Amino acid sequence: MKDSRDYLNAAFLNLPGKPFFAAKRTSAEDLRKFFKRLAPMSPVKPLIRVGPDGDGGYLIPDDLEGITACFSPGVSMVSGFELKCAARGMDVFMADASVNAPADTHPKFRFLKNFIGSYTKDEFITMEGWIEAMQPDENGDWIFQIDIEGAEFEVLQNLPERYLRKFRIIAIEFHMLDYLFDYQFFKMADRVFGKLLNQHTCVHIHPNNAGSVVSAGGITIPKIIEFTFYRNDRGITDQPLKQFPHPLDFDNEPDYPLITLPPCWYV
Repeated sequence: MKDSRDYLNAAFLNLPGKPFFAAKRTSAEDLRKFFKRLAPMSPVKPLIRVGPDGDGGYLIPDDLEGITACFSPGVSMVSGFELKCAARGMDVFMADASVNAPADTHPKFRFLKNFIGSYTKDEFITMEGWIEAMQPDENGDWIFQIDIEGAEFEVLQNLPERYLRKFRIIAIEFHMLDYLFDYQFFKMADRVFGKLLNQHTCVHIHPNNAGSVVSAGGITIPKIIEFTFYRNDRGITDQPLKQFPHPLDFDNEPDYPLITLPPCWYV
């Protein structure tokens, strides 16, 4: 968990294990369709771990040759993923208004003290505006690693498709997923994930055990989940993944209880 913004209104915070329901609850059928679309498929390239064994490390396809830029909003005190990308020659663009600089330094790092959001004003800048300001090498593909405490929804909603296509690999931590039980939130989230799935396929899912899980109607949802998406033109098999956790997965918080991916997400 990186970017320190709090996107939850305290009036709607969940009690442990109890999902928040608004006026209309999402049906089990809609949730199962949602999970089916996201069920991870095996990429042609094997998954490797980039970054530390705990929080800040992600499983991504071993397909980094030709990636020229890494965009990483949400910095905090962990830069292991970004260091590995920089070591491979990528320009690494980092943004976070909650810190003055990344925890580590590297000649390939370019840091912007801004939050990434849906508009540009004061300490906020849009993803599109950030990309255009950084002028990354467009001759290669890019990689996107995003952990911004709930703002990922607004950022992805406003990211133009032409830039989304540039990201060969997207490693993203989604927050507040227990709100999928609320139909209004579900509709928004379904559109965001649908936008990702237009050109990418989910190839890995890992619950962050810093959050808890909520259950209702036979459906169990971890509040925080890390996803890896892989652009379809890079090679996706028709074989669904069924081993969770992956052998390279590690708990984000070693002192917290283990959370395994509920079978409803992949069976």
